Amino acid sequence: MKNLFMILVLLLLATSVFAQKKSSNNAMSQKRMTPKSMGYKLIWEDQFNGHELDTTKWNIRGVGPRRIGYNSAEAVKVENGCLKLYAMRKGDSILGSAVGTASHFTTKYGYFECRAQLQKSPGVWAAFWIQSSKISQGEDPALYGAEMDIFEFFEEMGNDTITSAIHWNYGPNMHSIGPKKSYLKGLSEGFHTYGFEWTSEKYSFFIDGYKFHEETRGVSKIEEYMILSMELPGELKNIANTVFPDVFIVDYVKVYKKQ
Repeated sequence: MKNLFMILVLLLLATSVFAQKKSSNNAMSQKRMTPKSMGYKLIWEDQFNGHELDTTKWNIRGVGPRRIGYNSAEAVKVENGCLKLYAMRKGDSILGSAVGTASHFTTKYGYFECRAQLQKSPGVWAAFWIQSSKISQGEDPALYGAEMDIFEFFEEMGNDTITSAIHWNYGPNMHSIGPKKSYLKGLSEGFHTYGFEWTSEKYSFFIDGYKFHEETRGVSKIEEYMILSMELPGELKNIANTVFPDVFIVDYVKVYKKQ
């Protein structure tokens, strides 16, 4: 009888541990993957080891008016081995920031990865995305590309939750998929790795090696470029609880291809 009781206790403990692990994220699978384990090899990277943005890889993106503020080079810093994209106040102005590879590096398919620490405030949001220069020219994403939002972090949606989405055919008939929510305990603190696999058949979204979502609709089959940004909202009321300055910190960006 005693042995039976101990077995029941152990089963309850095991079930409890499993439940805790399961509730720590909503990934499709609890198996962790790496680009190497998926058959990918590194072909492009930026470790942000200098003291300024490497303009052979990136340009400051969209300098000028952006929603309630401005995208500004002043809000882009490279220091301590990281890219820092700020949302900040300067006098009566609100500054956001973005960098992109459009002038230097475009590609089709692969595994895209960044290691980053998210901003702390609501109102503004960090984003890692891939964009097409032809997205407003036609309806077919295979021919004209898609906006692939690898992640956006809206703190007001809850700690430890990011969203991902796909958009194509900019204009009155734009198509969108998502936002798809990904939850991982501890995501709001420290650095985490965000991955995105793009093939001719599907998109897959990863955090810290866990696959959270797959999508077969809206697949682009043309070369596109990467963007990292600290976005500003469209209305002043949305920054009522924003603490400025806030920062999106990127340790590295890497792109992998299958041989």
